[in-house]
Amino acid sequence: MKLTPQHTVRAAYIGYLTQAITINFAPLLFITFEKTYDISLGKISLLIAVSFLTQLTADAVAAKFSNGVNTRLWVILAHLFAVLGMTGFAYLPDLLPDPYIGLILPVMIAAVGGGIIEVLISPIVEACPTEEKSAAMSLLHSFYSWGLAGVVLLSTLFFTFVGIEHWRILSALWAIVPAAGAVAFCFVPIYTLPEAPKDEEQGQKSIFRQGIFWIFFVMMFSAGAAEMVMSQWASSFAESGLGVSKSMGDLLGPCAFAILMGSARVFYGKSGGKIKLLRFILLSSCLCIVAYFIAALSPRPLISLLGCALCGLSVGILWPGTYSLASAKLPYGGVRMFAVLAMAGDIGCLVGPTAAGWLAEAFGNNLKIAFLAAIVFPVLILVMAYLGFRKKKKA
Repeated sequence: MKLTPQHTVRAAYIGYLTQAITINFAPLLFITFEKTYDISLGKISLLIAVSFLTQLTADAVAAKFSNGVNTRLWVILAHLFAVLGMTGFAYLPDLLPDPYIGLILPVMIAAVGGGIIEVLISPIVEACPTEEKSAAMSLLHSFYSWGLAGVVLLSTLFFTFVGIEHWRILSALWAIVPAAGAVAFCFVPIYTLPEAPKDEEQGQKSIFRQGIFWIFFVMMFSAGAAEMVMSQWASSFAESGLGVSKSMGDLLGPCAFAILMGSARVFYGKSGGKIKLLRFILLSSCLCIVAYFIAALSPRPLISLLGCALCGLSVGILWPGTYSLASAKLPYGGVRMFAVLAMAGDIGCLVGPTAAGWLAEAFGNNLKIAFLAAIVFPVLILVMAYLGFRKKKKA
């Protein structure tokens, strides 16, 4: 059978499912880790920092050496790193003298895979000879959302019917997905982005001297932070802050968050480019502010969980939409531009939830205070998107 660009796109979907697994499996077990290994909430929050700091390092390395990368080889290796990380959860915490180190190591190994996937998968899909690039990018990133929803839903079912004490088995089972991705990328065709002409002023080096690029950089930072504060802490917020059961909290919090985030991405992806992307981002940022207010200030647990879910709908377009805006304005940015933007997003993913954990601990493990503070991130997106629009109008 002749493999086509559609097969490449489908393999890329597995890549984003893999990234969702590596990022979101451990947060479902934060309270379990705290009770099983007697680890404080502050130290648990450092797992988020370690994960995204490792991804950030992978982004930085990719940005430095992107021109000489064998894309197929590194995408396959990324999936294999994810396999090693997920299976490592099954034995390293109990094997090593310090269980905390046994949690940090698989988080780091899996994050290396997730970081490489983030850098390389998006430009692979952007380079595929398909129409409506922004719609294709939005659909691609929707699979991160479906992966997040699947991780929460299937893990909740496993914890309910098999028992949460068997979480080590589940971590090994989740490794099947990146293993399938590694096999798929052995065979699908790989496409590359066009190179800038020699006389083109918007080459890879000059894009970093353009103000519009740094607007996109700050937007990516804020998108990562706004998304991950809620994604990483919704489960713990529901379980300890709202007093609902873990199963109900996971389903109504992070699972609903993921489903609505994916729905927003599919909605834009299926619109065929009829919706103005910048306007959609502005409206989504406003909705994000409202969602965080609801989650933080509502006196009723179910309404707070509704705010968590609504946050997913609001952040859906922010990350892929910024990629698409940057690719349209800076068409010769290449893999290096995607790598630096991914680095900006991962800085946000590192700073946002880690700061939220520390802030919550400072106020007596009160995550509502952290959610109020997180409103700064969608506000930043609004400001940057406005500046980008005004810059374009002035030009």
